[in-house]
Amino acid sequence: MKFRHTLAASAALIPVALLSTPAFAQSTGSQDFENEIVVTGTSTKNGVAGVIAPDTTKAKAVLTQEFISHQAPGQTVNDIINQLPGVSFQNNDPFGSAGGKMTIRGFDNTRINQTFDGIPLNDSGNYALYSNQQLDPELIEQVNVNLGSTDVDSPTAAASGSTVNYRTRTPGEDFGVKLVGSAGDFNFFRVFGMIDTGVLTPWGTRMFISGSSATNDTVFGNVDQPGFKAHRGRINKKQFNAKLYQPIGDNGDFVAVSGHYNENRNNFFGSVALRTDRDVPSGFPLTKDERDYGIARCQINTVATPGVKDEANSCGSTFDERMNPSNTGNIRVNSRFTLAEGLVLTVDPSFQYTKANGGGTVVAREGLYDAGGELITGYISGAPYFGRDLNGDGDTLDTIRLLAPSQTNTHRYGVIAGLRYDLNDQNTIRVFYSLDRARHRQTGQVGLLKLNGQAVDPFPVNDPLADVDGNILQKRDRKSIATLNMFGGEYRGEFGQLTVQVGGSYKMFKRDLNNYCATSSATGFVECFGTNTDGLDAWLAANPTQTVAGVTFDTQGPQQRIRKYNKFTPNIGLTFKATNAVSVFANYSKGVQVPGTDNLYNAFYFPADTESANPKPETTDNFDLGVRYSTSKVQAQVGLWYTIFNDRLASSYDPETERNVYRNLGRVDKYGIDGSISYRPIPEFSIYAFGSYLKSKIKDDVLNGVDGNGDPIYAPTAGKRESGAPVYTFGGRMQGELGPIQLGAQIKRTGPRYVNDQNLPLTIGGVQVYGAKAPAYTLVDLDARVGLDWAGLGDKVYFQFNVSNLFDKLYVGGFDGQLANTSAPNVNIGAPRTFIGSIVVDF
Repeated sequence: MKFRHTLAASAALIPVALLSTPAFAQSTGSQDFENEIVVTGTSTKNGVAGVIAPDTTKAKAVLTQEFISHQAPGQTVNDIINQLPGVSFQNNDPFGSAGGKMTIRGFDNTRINQTFDGIPLNDSGNYALYSNQQLDPELIEQVNVNLGSTDVDSPTAAASGSTVNYRTRTPGEDFGVKLVGSAGDFNFFRVFGMIDTGVLTPWGTRMFISGSSATNDTVFGNVDQPGFKAHRGRINKKQFNAKLYQPIGDNGDFVAVSGHYNENRNNFFGSVALRTDRDVPSGFPLTKDERDYGIARCQINTVATPGVKDEANSCGSTFDERMNPSNTGNIRVNSRFTLAEGLVLTVDPSFQYTKANGGGTVVAREGLYDAGGELITGYISGAPYFGRDLNGDGDTLDTIRLLAPSQTNTHRYGVIAGLRYDLNDQNTIRVFYSLDRARHRQTGQVGLLKLNGQAVDPFPVNDPLADVDGNILQKRDRKSIATLNMFGGEYRGEFGQLTVQVGGSYKMFKRDLNNYCATSSATGFVECFGTNTDGLDAWLAANPTQTVAGVTFDTQGPQQRIRKYNKFTPNIGLTFKATNAVSVFANYSKGVQVPGTDNLYNAFYFPADTESANPKPETTDNFDLGVRYSTSKVQAQVGLWYTIFNDRLASSYDPETERNVYRNLGRVDKYGIDGSISYRPIPEFSIYAFGSYLKSKIKDDVLNGVDGNGDPIYAPTAGKRESGAPVYTFGGRMQGELGPIQLGAQIKRTGPRYVNDQNLPLTIGGVQVYGAKAPAYTLVDLDARVGLDWAGLGDKVYFQFNVSNLFDKLYVGGFDGQLANTSAPNVNIGAPRTFIGSIVVDF
């Protein structure tokens, strides 16, 4: 067994030599199929300064560990790719532990397919991405972004937009140990450790195991104010990973078994209404002093007087007091087998687990609910009615504040299998099958709070509270089984300087939906009774019908609905090698995104056979045309793109239920230009620049409700831009080395973002509270390394320093676009300036 001992205390650079066979695709099958056309020469395949523009038929950009390792230790990969054209990410904190918002070419994160060694990471219900649950960056071999399409075998229901894929490093052949330690502002402290076993057997078996722990104060909401001490929000994150790698022969065959577990215990923070009128102190801050606010420490009402109606206070109810706990994990297998000359089988099975909720509290009633004269228990009109004494004073008159999050538990199984056959040296075909099956349980049990308003257990599902008859009360109760079966094939032909790639997949989606509550509004508001069927019957008897736009129909009680969506999605592309350095690429792909669970369950309000109960899937037609220039010193790419977006769903806020109702925007045309160039004139200096421009155009005015006479009301959206995405982005990075010192600086300018799809100022009660656009902003980050080879500690021993948001810019962070201009969306305050110091020791 070979031995190499490494001791490190920051993100260590994985040599580019480990990337001798770049993998720019998602699954093992796509990677195997694509490698033969992208690995064409040793001088350009590894890119320049950690940036690669691979010579594929798709508009694609890649960042390697060379680039990743200079970013802040522990940073989410979704923030790291913010340095790519077309990508816009607003990080909620400087450390990658608190979430954020991402768009690519104007597609929000629910329409971007993100994969981890080929397995889909989007939430199986609402397709959201959770940036604080991504892989430790030290373990990421490279991350690649398909700017406008996905690989044909990717098993996802959320692929109307782009794709982000990252792949785990392969265990090293030498024994080694790496330890990473970092400290910074806001009491940030992080440690990371990894062991490479080296080759363990005569057959080349090797593995790595790793773990990390990061803690910090929330960056907003914990500043003491005159007259009170602030509540102290905390973020705690732990992660463990392992990978066992078994090569088979010397032709690239292998089996890799990997495991991942991530645990977050986070307080929310920094989310405010996007309004700057001073009548609302919770609006967006106008100054940095307002940005550094505090939430007062509190105590829940403990007064319990027999025979008196004791009222709950607000302690524990603010957004900053809420906790966002999550336990996520997966087991992944990647494998490749050569069955005969030119015949290769790839199989990637996986299992994923999620247990998470979004916090929040509710004022519960000890008494009973009057349903048309019958007194019942249940979770009704947004509050639980227990019918029993909760605070021990002997009466049922009181209100009690309880923990009431929306709980999600998911078990997800998947497999991607493919068979490739080389007809000859110039022609290759493959066929594939993909399965994705997720059992998605969404509940809303309630639990107790401590005296300080914090949860006794952040997961009330572990020990939920019951009513007087033992029924578990919860604000939602639904079970979904989302299944995708996909078959497809792909052909690649090389005709001299021209390479043609043609493929397609037939996707069969099935949504088995079970709602165990009655639905009382078009926003999906529900009335839940658990096993209390008498309470359900009484409520339905008191509320037998609903009326919308003058149409009356029966109130929809608990029921099952099954929805199926089938779609063929072709993918056609070509590259033309004009010279050894210059190539032209073109691509067409179709994307599809079926309605998510929130949209589908909102539709339970309407009778099952009506049009409103059957939302349509979104589809896209994506066109790319571009040119690349690649040498050992320069990698450049520029591309034009056009997307036709059909049946695009948008959300509109309903102030009565404080929830979103979904509207169909119809057709939206999107187009723009993306470009990047990286240049390394000498080994000690590199420069990289990128930029994008986006234009979107909603084709028609959108139905946005009815007036008192039942006549339709249309929002003036025709000709307007989609909200939430920047009009332009541009930036770059410079890095230089002088003796033992390396210095890096990167900048990103994010253009203005419209706040609503009508492109109008926000107006509430006839008063303008914010403009039509969130303004553009510029962020500058610095990083530095000081090598300690001169001290006799080896050439891989160094300190690393990172500064994010160097000029402490106050800016509007992430927010979701919306249709209406009569309500203020919640937005995150952009993360402030932060210093982080680390040390790396390698010997």
